[in-house]
Amino acid sequence: MNTITLTPTEARRLAVSAQCLAGPRPEAGKAGIHELLRQINCLQIDPIRAVERTQLLVLWSRMGSFDPSWLDELQRERVIIEGDAHRASYVLTEDYPLFRRWIGSLFERTGAGMERTRDWMEANELLRAAIVERLGEEGPLTPTVFDDLEAVPWFPSRWFSGKPAAMMMAILSWQGVVMCVGRKGNQRLWHLRDAWLPEWAGQPLPPEEEVVGLTCQRSLKALGVASRRQISRHFIRGKYPNLAQRLAELTAEGSVLPAQIVGEEGPWEGEWYIHRDTVPLLESIRDGDWAPRTVFLSPFDNLICDRERTEQFFDFYYRIEIYVPKAKREYGYYVLPLLHGDRFIGRMDSQIERKTGIYRIHALYAEEGARVDARTGAAAAESLVELARFIGAKRVELGEKIPAAWRDALEKEVSQGL
Repeated sequence: MNTITLTPTEARRLAVSAQCLAGPRPEAGKAGIHELLRQINCLQIDPIRAVERTQLLVLWSRMGSFDPSWLDELQRERVIIEGDAHRASYVLTEDYPLFRRWIGSLFERTGAGMERTRDWMEANELLRAAIVERLGEEGPLTPTVFDDLEAVPWFPSRWFSGKPAAMMMAILSWQGVVMCVGRKGNQRLWHLRDAWLPEWAGQPLPPEEEVVGLTCQRSLKALGVASRRQISRHFIRGKYPNLAQRLAELTAEGSVLPAQIVGEEGPWEGEWYIHRDTVPLLESIRDGDWAPRTVFLSPFDNLICDRERTEQFFDFYYRIEIYVPKAKREYGYYVLPLLHGDRFIGRMDSQIERKTGIYRIHALYAEEGARVDARTGAAAAESLVELARFIGAKRVELGEKIPAAWRDALEKEVSQGL
């Protein structure tokens, strides 16, 4: 079988295109979100709104402005659900069998932590039974409706300090008994899984090797070209047992093709793969059908969620500094990378004040070696203003830390109003 050879530029462009960040934008609508999720697989969920929630930013970077309520509607219509991908994420309901294979696996672990969890569950059997019964009668419900029930408190920890009912809901979701089906304000709405999902979701599970084979192909398609480690860290992160064997089988049958990335210093180390269905996209890129965009990305965007891959492909070192003390931050609290074609040319530290509607751009940093001129400044300004409109800003205030060659374009664009 012939190995497909790519240059680093082709590998980057393929990765960007596979993530729907180049070429025509997907349709801005519920159908467009549905189709987009079939390609990128998942939308990480995070509540931080320094700019906007990441699940909304990831969609905006790809389709432009849209109605955020569409996500809630898709969940109510049971087109999407919440699942554990590389983090808690929106995923397609049709993909539930891929996730169901691993539900409950947490409780197969051994160790003091799991023993303590089992003991706590046993001590709170009455709480568990009450939750299951009431959800069956009245669900969906928030955990707060159960706060008046007597229960043994959960053990204080760094990652959870809430009330017993909320902890019980989380554990029951890990067991596949309940699932989050929406939100009421900042609270999750829970329902019995079997009452919410279609009947087909409860059918017998496919064999593990079949699930891994399907999942790794989905991961690879969303990446464009990838190593085995990168495949395992994408989509349903870490749930790829015997991945080497699965890839060997898929390669033998022709669904997955061997690849190599060759730069100026020779081939990149390791074994690389590309999916058969992705080859036409690579060929179109080689034929010059490459329509780059300039757009700001969420810190949790699917393109950069694997930091090692991001550094290898784009020579872009990026870390989230949300939990870094302010005095020790290098760039800022909530920093958005700026993608320009197949390169990252900058990063922006910004925050919106919800009460006043002022979108404050604390700093816009240019990456070392990036082209800093009027053309890239105009492209960055256009994306910034589009983002400001999407998040509901009334005006944009520019800070001092902006390259001079970009400032003129930003000031001109911002002065025209939102």
